[in-house]
Amino acid sequence: MRTALFMKKSTHTLSFLGFAIAFVGAILFSTKAIMVKHAFEHIKVDALSLLTLRMVFSLPFYVTAAFFISKKVGNVRMSAQQWIYLLMLGICGYYLSSLFDFIGLQYISAGLERLILFLYPTFIVLINAVVYKQKINRNQQIALVLTYLGIALSYYGELKVDTSNPNFYWGSFLIFICAITYSIYIVGSGRIIEQVGAAKFTAYAMLSATAGIFIHYFLRGEYTVLQQGKDLWLYGLALGIVATVIPTFMLSNAIKRIGSNNVAIIASVGPVSTIVQAHFFLDEKFFMEQVIGTILVVAGVLLLSLKVEKKVAISK
Repeated sequence: MRTALFMKKSTHTLSFLGFAIAFVGAILFSTKAIMVKHAFEHIKVDALSLLTLRMVFSLPFYVTAAFFISKKVGNVRMSAQQWIYLLMLGICGYYLSSLFDFIGLQYISAGLERLILFLYPTFIVLINAVVYKQKINRNQQIALVLTYLGIALSYYGELKVDTSNPNFYWGSFLIFICAITYSIYIVGSGRIIEQVGAAKFTAYAMLSATAGIFIHYFLRGEYTVLQQGKDLWLYGLALGIVATVIPTFMLSNAIKRIGSNNVAIIASVGPVSTIVQAHFFLDEKFFMEQVIGTILVVAGVLLLSLKVEKKVAISK
């Protein structure tokens, strides 16, 4: 699950407590791919069922947040047009992108998944350039070259390691689509968050996505997978609480303490954390192309974070 906040360039100072909260939150978010891959390997479960369980356990927290936000003094009542816009973005950003992500993780490594997802800031730059005619400056151009060069290098190395996987390209494509749909959500969210507030927008967007996931699950009509035992429910609990709810609130708190730009920079530890965890918990191999590619991707995203006032999203 992913939490998006739109904020202008921060003037906050970096405190140790704020850094620690952001760092731990980013690490917890990075455990999502590890848990999903581990579940696919050790129990018989499909992507939609696992995603549904994730939302079952995280839903009460976001319902509670939405309730208290709506009761706050100064709460902004949304128009019908704003509701429709919010619901569409929630479906795109949390339902579709999460579904593509979970399905894609069945076919590619957790490390490669995280690197591809980490391209979303570059997609935001490209969407703004194409749709809103915003000029891509020199720093952004360098960042784009670094990130896509890093992905190409990592992808080449992964191909040499994962030669027997017939669904490798399909899984990679799904993760790219996940990153693109999330980028669309981030770009669109900036225009309504300024009107209704980040916390309210995020809570209701999460709820709309959860509704979409539940409807999809019930329409599919296959419920027996949920009866296979406590292990499946424990995975859902861990995904919902450890990899979603706790890091969401931690990173929101960190943004208040040290600012959005500092949190975005600290969150760059995510891909590295995922690759290290994948090595120890999933036995995924380290290889030189992956290491160099990760450095290039993180460097490119850091360049965007340092040089550009932008939407800040704490991802997956």
